[in-house]
Amino acid sequence: MTISVGMITFDAADATALAQWWAARLGTEASDQSGGEGWFLTVEAPGGTTLGFQRVPDPTPGKNRLHLDITVPDREAAAAEMIAAGATLVATRDLKEMGADFTWTVLADPEGNQFCLAAEEGA
Repeated sequence: MTISVGMITFDAADATALAQWWAARLGTEASDQSGGEGWFLTVEAPGGTTLGFQRVPDPTPGKNRLHLDITVPDREAAAAEMIAAGATLVATRDLKEMGADFTWTVLADPEGNQFCLAAEEGA
């Protein structure tokens, strides 16, 4: 049996607003799949990944156990842009203690979903 990931879906209090926020960050558009009712939208991310956003009445409490790792040409500039657009800085972390030269920034989108930004390899 072969399986594939069809979509990565976010639960959201306001699916429309969150889908539009992510679409703007990714340079694309959100598409309402619920006949204009705003309870389920998709965003086609560069690279072919589909992000889904579904309205739920009660958000899951606590830290999300799944997150997006986003690769950008300039991590600091991208983090500043995301923060200016409504993201919240959670932390900046690195692997220097392990002898590796790798740093990433953890942010949260407007509904608190955490995601990471890291520079493209060699950037």
